[in-house]
Amino acid sequence: MWEHRATPPGLAAQTRQVFGQELSLQEVVNRIIDQVRDQGDKALFEYTEKLDGVRLDSLEVDRREVVAAHDILNRKVTSALEFAATRIRDFHLACGHKAGVLPIDKHLSQKVQPLERVGLYVPGGSAAYPSTVLMMAIPAKAAGVGEVIMVSPPGRDGKIPAATLVAADIAKVNRVFRIGGAQAIAALAFGTESIPRVDKICGPGNIFITTAKKTVYGAVGIDGLEGPSELVIVADEKANPALCAADLLAQAEHDPLASVILITTSTDLAEQVDKEIETQLKKLKRGATAQSAVATGVLAIVDNIEQAIELVNLFTPEHLSLMTSDPATLVSNVRNAGCIFVGDTSPVVLGDYVAGPSHVLPTGGSARFGSPLGVADFLKVTNMIALDVPAMRELSPAAVVIAEAEGLDAHARAVERRLK
Repeated sequence: MWEHRATPPGLAAQTRQVFGQELSLQEVVNRIIDQVRDQGDKALFEYTEKLDGVRLDSLEVDRREVVAAHDILNRKVTSALEFAATRIRDFHLACGHKAGVLPIDKHLSQKVQPLERVGLYVPGGSAAYPSTVLMMAIPAKAAGVGEVIMVSPPGRDGKIPAATLVAADIAKVNRVFRIGGAQAIAALAFGTESIPRVDKICGPGNIFITTAKKTVYGAVGIDGLEGPSELVIVADEKANPALCAADLLAQAEHDPLASVILITTSTDLAEQVDKEIETQLKKLKRGATAQSAVATGVLAIVDNIEQAIELVNLFTPEHLSLMTSDPATLVSNVRNAGCIFVGDTSPVVLGDYVAGPSHVLPTGGSARFGSPLGVADFLKVTNMIALDVPAMRELSPAAVVIAEAEGLDAHARAVERRLK
């Protein structure tokens, strides 16, 4: 998974400049986390200046900045975010996960409660990701989380992009802080004078964010360790090569380390997709990023669709697109995938933005055991046992026998006293 990602370029030089000596990735993250835990806001201001090149006067974004962001942002963008927010909210509310008491039988039940406070990490700096705000904050609110805290690195002007702030407002994020990197994860995990400690941290980021989340896990919950984007397309001879290429490039432009794979039964289709990729690459603004990802991509030819699906289950992709003549028949055989996109009218990009399910998905093979981010990630379960006297008497003899077999006589006597 994320451990296989390359060491960030220039790390040695960066660490010499910031820390006065060469440090490994884990040493950098440990040092940042320790200083934020010990020094609080002071460390956050210092690291923002050293690492982001921004000297801040305040960490929190106030309401005036949010109002100004609404004024700045193109109304069409705001309307699109509101439309997406409605779709996302409706989906998560319909999933059936909700707080309350779930009865099991007369004596047993589960109390389902929302987390009190969660922290959302939204990548930023040179780019805006308002869709990621919606995809995390809306299911948190749908779960009933009391306070949603968002952190995002500031740009060179010390501000968070207007689109990101407007998305946070639409999603009803409670507080926004202009802080990024491992220092932001540390602040959420342990709290500072300005940033409250949270119960769980969610959100994607670079290798520093992923390493920091792994390091603070235990002191705080995390959603997972998200890696670079992954897409596998399964296609037969009837698939549209231009659409296959467009979808592969859409994920390739995320990150030079993105994994883009086409598995097909048609040699002719593979050749056409290869040509389409070269043609479409020339027209992309982020062509250099996409080119790097495509360079390590795969066009695989198999004998039949069954082999293709078996490869999918072995690879366990974040996104799986089924571009075959009868894609719905393949779904039941897919065991491992973060999200399945059925047919060429269900492109991954619509899942990225407006379909409804969260685009925060398990990567790096973790779809074998992990799930997409959803309402359940923001709920916790407490088991409840409320036995009456007849039930207690019915269960006690077996409990005494097991306790004695384990050599725990205090356990056995705690039950026997009640029976007497």
